[in-house]
Amino acid sequence: MPFLKLNFKPGIVKDTTNYANEGGFSDGDKIRFFSGFPQKIGGWIKPTPNSFLGVCRQMWNWITSFSDNFLAVGTNIKVYIEVGGVFYDITPLRITLISPATNNSIATTNGSTTVTFTVSSHGLETGAYVTISGVTGNPGGVTNAEINKEHQVTVVGSSVFTITVTTPASSTVSNQGGTSISIACQINPGFASATLGYGWGTGSWNDPQTSWGLASPDPVVLMQRDWWFDNFDNDLVMNIRKGPIYYWERGSLASPSTALGVRAVLLSSLAGASSVPNIAMQTLVSQNDKHLMAFGCQPFGGISTDYDPLLIRWASQDEPQYWSPTGTTPGGAVSSAGFLRVSRGSEIVRALPTRQEILVWTNSNLYSLQYTGTTDVFALQELADNISIISPRAVASANNVTYWMGQDKFYVYTGQVQTLPCTIRDYVFKDINFNQSDQIICGTNEGFTEIWWFYPTANSNWIDQYVIYNHLEQVWYYGTLVRTAWLDTAIRGNPIAARTLNGASTGHLFEHEVGVNDDTSPMQSYIESSDFDLGDGEKFMLTDRMIPDFRFDGSTADNPTLTMTIKPKRFSGTAYENQASDTQPVIEVPISQTYTGQVFIRARGRQVAFRVDSADLNVQWQLGSVRLSVREDGRR
Repeated sequence: MPFLKLNFKPGIVKDTTNYANEGGFSDGDKIRFFSGFPQKIGGWIKPTPNSFLGVCRQMWNWITSFSDNFLAVGTNIKVYIEVGGVFYDITPLRITLISPATNNSIATTNGSTTVTFTVSSHGLETGAYVTISGVTGNPGGVTNAEINKEHQVTVVGSSVFTITVTTPASSTVSNQGGTSISIACQINPGFASATLGYGWGTGSWNDPQTSWGLASPDPVVLMQRDWWFDNFDNDLVMNIRKGPIYYWERGSLASPSTALGVRAVLLSSLAGASSVPNIAMQTLVSQNDKHLMAFGCQPFGGISTDYDPLLIRWASQDEPQYWSPTGTTPGGAVSSAGFLRVSRGSEIVRALPTRQEILVWTNSNLYSLQYTGTTDVFALQELADNISIISPRAVASANNVTYWMGQDKFYVYTGQVQTLPCTIRDYVFKDINFNQSDQIICGTNEGFTEIWWFYPTANSNWIDQYVIYNHLEQVWYYGTLVRTAWLDTAIRGNPIAARTLNGASTGHLFEHEVGVNDDTSPMQSYIESSDFDLGDGEKFMLTDRMIPDFRFDGSTADNPTLTMTIKPKRFSGTAYENQASDTQPVIEVPISQTYTGQVFIRARGRQVAFRVDSADLNVQWQLGSVRLSVREDGRR
């Protein structure tokens, strides 16, 4: 019997019929293509068992001149700097409530672990964190030490909030705690995902362009909390999307321990600050010329609630706190601060620095922003119109080429904007929850020349799937994975990703391309071919032998195995033959590293599909060129 050599085209194709894609692959999960052949993707581990609070949407990694390896982590609740597996909380403070407003503000109830505070105009929201100090007298039998620390609050009213302690109160008291109580209130938390709001106050919960306090009869989308990070030399500059700008100073001490114990502060609070925007969609540092920039922000000279979604402003060179375009900076230089306005689109969605320019997306156009070195400082050039970008973080650059996901297609910018051909485009864009599109993120995995997008599928409110473009092999593949932030950082050696499952209260970091497992659990991976003819597709064919061709390099299991499945069909449009009594059943064959001979099977049909599955711990595999023995077996 002659052997049929199975050499499949790399990549997954979903946007055609299964039979039309003969010779290719139609489905897979946790696989990639390397040198044209499919293999299981690399595994991941938790680099630290420590967790963070909230859903992480942004990370930033930088090395200081003191060789500190800092990783900024922004969630909807907190901001951290991770060093050596420890998360240091640098969440900015909104306000510190002190005497006399806090004098004897504590009440307890006998047998209850709830401690009530009555402080007028506290401005807290449920879920916010406060750090309490200065409490004396052990109110209601609750020790001072149990109260004098960080707590998450529940808001009862504009003047009342509660905390929960461990030890129940032994008596019912009120007006306790002394006259030295200090309540440091961190910025209020944001939403973990886009949320619909109704009624009073929803008109501008997260949108400075509307009038706060007006009743809204229709649902209003309350944005998820997103952070933007960049480093200004050793320091960290950050802002909440469409929110304030903050600054964290590393300082000049040889040890970072002092700085890591200090919270970020408003940029406008720094010495010499002038005309700092109160609101910015995104900030970044133009690293070549050292200008801190804001995209979509409060105009110069405008009132605190003004917001121009198409305005670009920048601070004076080397002085991130000085934004006035006139006068002399604290450093004694003539200000180079300035502004210009994008002319087309309704809002700036994203700015991304590349090697020679800053790319600026509005919801309909792409611009190039370049430093001129003249009195104009920066200049804008329109690159493309009638384009889209699906979310602020759906873009990444690799090898000076920029890729992004639009509302209905993928794009690439190589000096000109083009549509990126995609063999799974229809499959992806018909299965996206567009109500949660702001969650969509993009990142590189340059060790394997890949661009990753993570997105929520149509029936999910949280990210649960990814799609990958391999820009070297120019092929696409996809799979299922929950990641809310991704950072490909050469500083840490491997890509770092964040995960908080379905909006849970805590999340973890993962280091990817380490090992072959899903942390400490097996990683399930598979790939399946499209249907292909056995022979000319007219006659029934019988295959009774297979010669496997697999590599298990990288496996640490004693005897790594996987399952290979042959799925025959009578006709291309019918189901696979899988009845136990049928003479052409689906054939499942275990393949092990230690067995390299032929495998005897019995499958009969006009077409078959081929599938490889792996679900064991410590197994890595790559598919080669499997051969099937085939012969004619009738015309039925």
